[in-house]
Amino acid sequence: MTNETAKIAELLRPVLRQAARQGRTLTYRDLAARAGVPPPHSIHKTTEALEDLVREDHAEGRPLLAAVAVGKAGQPRPGFFQLLRQLGRYDGPDSGPEAGQWHARELDAALSYWGDDDGTCR
Repeated sequence: MTNETAKIAELLRPVLRQAARQGRTLTYRDLAARAGVPPPHSIHKTTEALEDLVREDHAEGRPLLAAVAVGKAGQPRPGFFQLLRQLGRYDGPDSGPEAGQWHARELDAALSYWGDDDGTCR
């Protein structure tokens, strides 16, 4: 993780947590804007930071907060699923019904876990 990517990940986390508390997803573009990710290439920077959040949550055995971030079609981009395959967390295709079903389950788990506002620090 580069220093810039780590800083961006820290900008993303509270925005993603707020969306989880509201029970909704955010597009990559909306997430980048709300988190104040600077141009140029703000969406690319956002997706790199999301990958770091995936790795962190996976290593800690937590539902993936990054599942809250989606493309315009309402599902993560193929790179999300490719990273999950590398981590051994998913073994399906990058898109289509199977990917959509897997994402829906992970999103439900993430919204439940990360949307819980019981005062604990996560």
